[in-house]
Amino acid sequence: MPELRKDPVGGRWVVFSPERQIRPQRYHCVEMPATRPEEDPFLEGHEAYTPPELYAIRQNGVAPNGPGWQVRVVSNRFPALRVEGDLDKEAVGFYDRMNGIGAHEVIVETPHPNLVLEKQSLAGVTRVLEACRARMIDLSKDTRMHYALIFKNHGPRAGATLPHPHTQLIAMPVTPIVVKEKLVAARAYYMGKDRNLFEDILKAERRTGDRVVFENDGFTVFCPFASRFPFETCLMPRRQSADFQNSSDGVLLLLAEAIQRVLGAYASALNQPDYNLILHTAPFRRSRHQDAWTTLDADFRWHIEILPRLTEVAGFEFGTGFYINPTLPEEAANVLREAVTNG
Repeated sequence: MPELRKDPVGGRWVVFSPERQIRPQRYHCVEMPATRPEEDPFLEGHEAYTPPELYAIRQNGVAPNGPGWQVRVVSNRFPALRVEGDLDKEAVGFYDRMNGIGAHEVIVETPHPNLVLEKQSLAGVTRVLEACRARMIDLSKDTRMHYALIFKNHGPRAGATLPHPHTQLIAMPVTPIVVKEKLVAARAYYMGKDRNLFEDILKAERRTGDRVVFENDGFTVFCPFASRFPFETCLMPRRQSADFQNSSDGVLLLLAEAIQRVLGAYASALNQPDYNLILHTAPFRRSRHQDAWTTLDADFRWHIEILPRLTEVAGFEFGTGFYINPTLPEEAANVLREAVTNG
């Protein structure tokens, strides 16, 4: 029997149709062709093929923009937004426009072209997160920027064009509508109940436990009640924090473990699926608009979504904003939990 479930954060409905379900072992993932070494701009020794590095974690005494790095951040050679210039906001008749000002950066996760996150050492994954934190802190000082999105496209179905492991960061002069919807829902819930929406979700998931995939001292990983995609997971900090960039080294280490464990579960249970990893954090806050977010520290909580690309988004989703998911999150969590345990 099909079932509709409502997402308590975004307010969208999801249609669950178990009759359409495909067993995990039947999911087919398209493997991205390997890049020849001479065509990989992120390979160690190819630093001249990228823009100058913005940030890097290197061996002691090694000069910038050369070999000897562990994580390296550079500007995207084909940026969606450009950092140079002014916004020049203006009306065009009825409409509004501004220049495409922002920052588009690539966090090269490792010098090794085939070392995916789940196979890195825990220290290696933590270094990637440290680089993301450092770049967000730096970009938050630019008063033109309102928000920075960190995301990872893994595999061709997820939008990746290069197989070398990397994450992207795009800072922009506006707050994305998806984030605004989460902020509005969190504020309304807090003002109406004097409780944090994300904390209540976390308590509910931990109390029932049937959608929980993994836990450590800092994070709970669970398949959301109204998952849009089969085997979707959410990585939620156990302690309240609105801003990812304020995370301590200890929190990043625990997050690295959670990411590594859930990606390892995907790889073993779902035949290494393509996926999108998305970090949702609070907009940049500065003195000029601090009053607008007086309760943000109490009502919003940063979190990560990982979305395996196992099904297609089509006309129904575009036409309604609803999603059709063939796998109940309780079943997905059971599969992933078993993979984490056996891994």
